[in-house]
Amino acid sequence: MRLKGKRAIVTGAGQGIGRAIALAYAAEGAGVLAIGRSAAKLADLPELAPAIRCMALDVTDPQAENTLSAEPADILVNCAGLVVAGGVIGSRDADWEESWRVNVLAPMRLIRAVLPGMIARGGGAIVNVASVASSITGVNDRAAYGTSKAALIGLTKAVAREHVGDGVRCNALCPGTTDTPSLGARIAATPDPGATRAAFVARQAMGRLGRPEEMAEAAVFLASDAAAFMTGQLLVIDGGQTL
Repeated sequence: MRLKGKRAIVTGAGQGIGRAIALAYAAEGAGVLAIGRSAAKLADLPELAPAIRCMALDVTDPQAENTLSAEPADILVNCAGLVVAGGVIGSRDADWEESWRVNVLAPMRLIRAVLPGMIARGGGAIVNVASVASSITGVNDRAAYGTSKAALIGLTKAVAREHVGDGVRCNALCPGTTDTPSLGARIAATPDPGATRAAFVARQAMGRLGRPEEMAEAAVFLASDAAAFMTGQLLVIDGGQTL
């Protein structure tokens, strides 16, 4: 068990990649605090893995920082995120502000909440779930999203540099297009869902979408001792999207 005895906090655990990470961490021996806005989406996790306990929490609430500062953590996974469609022209300030609040400010606050405890205990691992739509590559119709994920990568590197001497590692997982409920909802909302899904699949040279479980396996690696000499790095798993 690669994470035996570790205590992990995973946000965005109600569905998709965050849910897969919470289950994977529990399977690898970690005690997991699974966080999401919807208690209903979290409800079955302890049944699937008794090592998981759940907390319904909006990570964009400034009080979330105080709440989680009381939770000892060896691992923090910032997976809660927001995808806003739209290019620069015609985009709304509100979309940019919300993208920043969810994708950058909330992770920063949670990192700030857990860092003192990690440092006091001699170290820890932080995994920020960014995206290939970021400083890695531009993606059409994702201006605010890509900009905010680029900022999350910048935050990752800042934390890694500042706390490398404290034994705290901070890396970014950068998925390509992944078959999650969030993606499914966005596809279903388009005029031609079949064509939209085909276009998403065509992004990857491998000719398929990523699976949440594949991203979770990468998150296990980043949190484990196998990545003990790795910090401030980007792990891209995108089926060849950015080749």
